[in-house]
Amino acid sequence: MRLRLAYLTVFLIAACGLGYELVAGALSSYLLGDSITQFSVAIGLYLFALGIGAWLSKFIERGLVRRFVDVELAVALAGGTSAAILFVAFAHGKWFRPVLYGEILLVGTLVGLEIPLLMRILKDELDFKELVSQVLTFDYIGALVVSLVFPLLLVPRLGLVQSAFLFGLVNALVGLWSTWIFAPRLGHSGGLRARALLACAVLTGGLVLGQRVVDAAELSVYGDPILVARSTPYQRIVVTSNAAGHQLFLNGALQYSSADEYRYHEALVHPAFASVAEPRRVLILGGGDGLALREVLRRPEVERATLVDIDPAMVELARTFPPLVELNARAFEDPRVTVVHDDAMRWLDARRGPFDVVVVDFPDPANFALGKLYTTAFYVRVAGALAPGGVLAVQSTSPLASRSAYWCVVRTVEASGFVVRPYHALVPSFGEWGFLLARREEFPVPAVDVPGARFLDAETMRALFVLGPDLAPVDVQPNRLDDQRLVRYYEDEWRRWN
Repeated sequence: MRLRLAYLTVFLIAACGLGYELVAGALSSYLLGDSITQFSVAIGLYLFALGIGAWLSKFIERGLVRRFVDVELAVALAGGTSAAILFVAFAHGKWFRPVLYGEILLVGTLVGLEIPLLMRILKDELDFKELVSQVLTFDYIGALVVSLVFPLLLVPRLGLVQSAFLFGLVNALVGLWSTWIFAPRLGHSGGLRARALLACAVLTGGLVLGQRVVDAAELSVYGDPILVARSTPYQRIVVTSNAAGHQLFLNGALQYSSADEYRYHEALVHPAFASVAEPRRVLILGGGDGLALREVLRRPEVERATLVDIDPAMVELARTFPPLVELNARAFEDPRVTVVHDDAMRWLDARRGPFDVVVVDFPDPANFALGKLYTTAFYVRVAGALAPGGVLAVQSTSPLASRSAYWCVVRTVEASGFVVRPYHALVPSFGEWGFLLARREEFPVPAVDVPGARFLDAETMRALFVLGPDLAPVDVQPNRLDDQRLVRYYEDEWRRWN
């Protein structure tokens, strides 16, 4: 029975150990962007710290069980509070990266001590071959389980802060029951159990109150009252409110302000409609807030509108959050609308279509997961979904703040077989913002009135396609799936503004 509990201990500490690593990687990618870089750095640093812990374990020669329990309680408190500490550090700007890397090193070192100590504790009860195979088997199984549970269950239900507290509580409970499992080798354990119970109480309190920590930290980050804050397997969604209206942030990046979003969405949608003869079938990729969809549905000639957004939680918010429902004019209730929750590139692989208008409204290419949606591989798939004479419209980041990134998007679409017309619009919440129109054949710059528009008329639409010297083309290469140079352009240029 004791061995079975020991194997359960291995399973749990492996699960928690990987859990802390996932929390650090996910939180840093939420807050800093560029998920591949952040996860790569977090994983590399964490594995290095595991090695430090394993090396340090050889210096522990006496009281192995007592030291193992002490390590469990230290891991519980350091790992369990890590996400809360990192949120607070992010609110204070310059301290976030040092605290992040310090937390990863500390937690990784402590986790690296666990398995070597436990194997030495168990070595008198199993022969070496059996010991290694059993311990490592349960270690890897624990890692597998948490890698599946973390994105599918924990993050959507608890969020990162409370998930970290839950992992910490599990580690503290492991430390507590280890005082009974290994009682014959521990001797007097009253003080150790008291510390374990105190750690359990602290972490339970954190699990219950952790959301308040997030709320307080996010309030200081965003500066305005928070109306909605939720984590999904894909992103952190936050809606704030101020005198101007409400604002949507995804992973900390502003997506719209209700005060001026109409300028952005009219500019994104209506030039495309002015460039195609019969815009009856429309595809929107991204745009889960329903605001581009609202503009599409204002066109009476539209017979069918398909919206593909990977995150059901974003669309659900757009369907149910009253200020957003009002802003998107209940667009998702229109019988012409079909909503699909899938990765856009994977969905296009099935050769969907044909569509007369395709509107691409993804967040900026701040990381490689988004960057793949700005590659030649992606736009070739979009071309396959277009009807003859169809038109593509793409939001393409700021041609002023991120000039190389903007022209990289233009060159990428051109390299995918399109004729491109770059254009821009001033959106006060964003500044100068860039878009492009593309067709597979030559076409004129559109200039028509948009009935009922607040921003666009024929003269304004024509002016969108005039780019001054500070927005003029620069020498850049197309963005391809195997290099994703666009993400580097984007990061390098926006860093100057942030």
